[in-house]
Amino acid sequence: MTIPDTNGHFGQFGGRYVIETLMPALLRLEAEFDKALKDSKFLRKLERYRSTYIGRPTPLYFAEKLTKRLGGARVYLKREDLAHTGSHKINNTIGQGLLALRMKKKRIIAETGAGQHGVATATAAALFGLKCDVYMGSKDMERQKINVFRMKLLGADVIPVDVGTKTLKEASSEAIRDWIATSDHTNLVIGSVIGPHPFPKIVREFQSVIGHETRFQIMVKEGRLPDKIIACVGGGSNSMGIFHPFAHDDEVELIGVEAGGLGISTGKHGAPLAKGKVGVLHGSKSYVMLDKDGQVMETHSLSAGLDYPGVGPEHAYFKDMGIAQYVNVTDDEALNAFELLSKEEGIMPAFESAHAIAHVMKMAPKLSRNKVIVVCLSGRGDKDVEVAQRLLGSRGKKGAK
Repeated sequence: MTIPDTNGHFGQFGGRYVIETLMPALLRLEAEFDKALKDSKFLRKLERYRSTYIGRPTPLYFAEKLTKRLGGARVYLKREDLAHTGSHKINNTIGQGLLALRMKKKRIIAETGAGQHGVATATAAALFGLKCDVYMGSKDMERQKINVFRMKLLGADVIPVDVGTKTLKEASSEAIRDWIATSDHTNLVIGSVIGPHPFPKIVREFQSVIGHETRFQIMVKEGRLPDKIIACVGGGSNSMGIFHPFAHDDEVELIGVEAGGLGISTGKHGAPLAKGKVGVLHGSKSYVMLDKDGQVMETHSLSAGLDYPGVGPEHAYFKDMGIAQYVNVTDDEALNAFELLSKEEGIMPAFESAHAIAHVMKMAPKLSRNKVIVVCLSGRGDKDVEVAQRLLGSRGKKGAK
């Protein structure tokens, strides 16, 4: 595709809404990234780390028991949970880590919500010998204690952000403030397809490996492209990673699943594509959850990784152009999916990925056996076990204790 344009716009979305002092750093990053994509030495090194360190290609697994249980369409899982560190986030941080080395930076900083991006960034920093600081909301630190420990064990400093909603939104703001003051020796490693240009493009390119692999693997297994591809959407990196290589295939329906939280009508959710307005957040224009006064609203989701009031600008463009459609599922539906996939396939999904599985549970039974669905299983659920135990225990579910 030809988007974004040279100014980083996806239609009316994207761009660079930043203070003037940050522009030189963004322009240097864009120029270096564009050169790196044409540098065969850089690309060979990236491919070597993908195959020998990340563990790519990740499998495309036919979920036979889940398919039988649901009836209808055949369901495949793209197993990003089997990538090193347990999620797709490592695809991006290894790429951005190599970019930091290429730019001779000594330090990287990141924001994180569920902790998966923080762990992946800390991992890349340890691998490449870079100092690493990770900003994380204090509410998310409490929800994701294991990932906080993992980041520290990998040598990163985890900096709590104790203002506002104490979640990913504030962590992102603090990381950008840090970069404004330190960009001469520091690279900001944004974890999703958000932020000012060129970050949405950089993250998309490093995550598109998911979709390219899926395209090859489903052709081998089914001899054709899938009918539907489903992935969760917070900022939207795993979904854009698997969607983008299929964006021109009209026969493939792309479906993003946002966090419906307590119900889309309650206002307590994380679904800016369903209920947001066009606005600016963290340096780019997209759909944002705004109140009547134009202030960013507090979000809610069972999943720390989907608890974000904005979405990547390319998703906003995909929605308006009809390239993808976006739905939402509630916390309860995601928790049911977390439990079902664990019991049916022995695969415990991250709460984020459970949102995508929850939509498959609704959709697959309505389709015929000759239809094929691919789900991006973006991460593993180890990090969410403690919360799941508490929530399922409170429901009195068997096996939750």
